[in-house]
Amino acid sequence: MPVIDVHAHLTPERFKEAIRTDGSWHGLGPSSGELHRPGFNTSVPDRIAEMDEMGVDIQLITPTAAFYHYDKDLDLTTTVARECNDEIAQLVEQHPTRFIGMGTLPMQDIPAAIAELERGMGELGLRGAMINDHVNGRTFDHPDFLPFFQAAERLGAIVFFHQGGATCVSSRIETYSLPNAIGNLADRTITYSTLVHGGVMDACPNLKPLLAHAGGYTAFGAGRLDKAAGAFEGGYPEGPLTPPFGNEWDYELKISRPPSTYLSQFYYDCCTYDGPALRFLIDRVGIDRVMLGTDYPAPMFSIDPVRWLNGLDELKDDEKQAILSDNASALLGL
Repeated sequence: MPVIDVHAHLTPERFKEAIRTDGSWHGLGPSSGELHRPGFNTSVPDRIAEMDEMGVDIQLITPTAAFYHYDKDLDLTTTVARECNDEIAQLVEQHPTRFIGMGTLPMQDIPAAIAELERGMGELGLRGAMINDHVNGRTFDHPDFLPFFQAAERLGAIVFFHQGGATCVSSRIETYSLPNAIGNLADRTITYSTLVHGGVMDACPNLKPLLAHAGGYTAFGAGRLDKAAGAFEGGYPEGPLTPPFGNEWDYELKISRPPSTYLSQFYYDCCTYDGPALRFLIDRVGIDRVMLGTDYPAPMFSIDPVRWLNGLDELKDDEKQAILSDNASALLGL
């Protein structure tokens, strides 16, 4: 069975060529493609060579988060998304044994996002899309987003949640790489919580949400989410959840079971960089929900992921095989 990396990014060649020749692409400058980072300038042949060195057979590949542009004019964002998705599809067509594609979407406009997701899943043969943890500050419990998730469920699309730009800790501290080291994980935990508490996971039980960076702090903090929802106040399972704060905080409880019980409805990559943490994640969410993810070629990417995983004493051999290949193969229908 092939080793499959479900968390890998690409800067489109058409963007790089436009920057080299014209200095911009649809009005976007070099920073939009993170070309200041050496890894994002890697050619396709060099990428494949590095995959071979890492022991990775297939990458589930997305454009980088730098191409979200939810805050830009809709026409610009849609054009960027279409061109990024076209290139991802072309790459898969050229190297069908090495890459599987996912796209990016103009999430500031739900009808436009659905239309591009439908085009990607249909015409282009993509498997889903990567989106930010919020859209210009709006989290996914907002009812406007429900039609998007319903469309993703109907299409069988993987929805890969991955931060873009400033994270929720950036306003407090920018040093020590904490917006990355801590903020990415906090953002993912907020995404999980808003999808669950907002009723999205109940409305779309067959949705395929994939949480980058092992779901952040979600698995570790699930018990605290249960406490806040009233699961430990005698209301569950004997009766409805009863939040200890009542209506004091002005929110409507839309779920009837503890937030932790939704952990197994999500998928997670193994980007923990730590064996005991990965062991904890598996025990909380189930071995069938965890897959290899490297974050290639971002600064945080796992340089030798297969050797690292195979060397973990915390995992059994069948669990390693599940993470490296079996779970992603099942999710992708290989």
